[in-house]
Amino acid sequence: VIELHFPKCRYSQSVPLSGAECPLSCERMRMSFGLTFRTAKGRWVANLSQQCSRGSTGLFVPPSPPLDSEKVKELQRFITLSKRLLVMTGAGISTESGIPDYRSEKVGLYARTDRRPIQHGDFVRIARIRQRYWARNFVGWPQFSSHQPNPAHWALSNWERLGKLYWLVTQNVDALHTKAGSQRLTELHGCMHRVLCLGCGEQTPRGALQERFEVLNPTWSAEAHGLAPDGDVFLTEEQVQSFRVPPCSRCGGALKPDVVFFGDTVNPDKVDFVHRRVKEADSLLVVGSSLQVYSGYRFILTAQEKKLPIAILNIGPTRSDDLACLKLDSRCGELLPLIDPR
Repeated sequence: VIELHFPKCRYSQSVPLSGAECPLSCERMRMSFGLTFRTAKGRWVANLSQQCSRGSTGLFVPPSPPLDSEKVKELQRFITLSKRLLVMTGAGISTESGIPDYRSEKVGLYARTDRRPIQHGDFVRIARIRQRYWARNFVGWPQFSSHQPNPAHWALSNWERLGKLYWLVTQNVDALHTKAGSQRLTELHGCMHRVLCLGCGEQTPRGALQERFEVLNPTWSAEAHGLAPDGDVFLTEEQVQSFRVPPCSRCGGALKPDVVFFGDTVNPDKVDFVHRRVKEADSLLVVGSSLQVYSGYRFILTAQEKKLPIAILNIGPTRSDDLACLKLDSRCGELLPLIDPR
């Protein structure tokens, strides 16, 4: 449970960690969060004070123009003509669920702070880096894991159920597509809800690791400022120093979230699998991705080589705007539910 106190709109209550919508009109929620975490009878409690207007779900979504009815009709026609549609999603589909991204103008991590994501090589080589990562992730996990699918995730799941969506490739690690029921799915960069041992390769649920953290750190507390995109928060080095990280219960090796960190590469077998799905498709729709990361951009190049029609739904420019036959700057959750997949 998270205690929310909104001083300007005088609205306070206890709500699930996914956040609450403020019923009053006031200034936009600030980007800086103050969170104090402490143990209470073996359970973690978070006290959060912030200013809000529209609630956390819209906090990390960049501004976008009003829906263009003609553009909506063009996307409807694109989807209607598609028989084997492949959809690739990025962080822009999950910002509407309250998860920040890296690159969105004014609201992404790069725009808000000078912090940068952890590098794979540093995590693997340096125990102190792993300790800092897991301390931050431990604090952020209750909120990150509680995020729920938004209308865009549900729309794509419905397209699959109705036979319109041939395959879904996501660059996200938040499991929101899985929560929405998508099954014809490749998680290109892995999933934060799984933990991988760097020694023996064993996979375990992230929730089980959270319980081990609590046992090892019964009196540890920390105050965090700001949310990061991949399930963690910002802590000081002093707060991190006393945090204890358990090893793999099977072999004693170091534990890592089952995701592709920056500086790492996607498994070649997974890349080949997605290339085959792209070649089997007859059209490709990008949803909420700037395509700046090559791991996703390469599939656009494959689609171009196959002369597949490409449509892009993303607020702001992307790396492949010049390759698309249709580009839309709209919120994913506003536009996708308007499309009839039948």
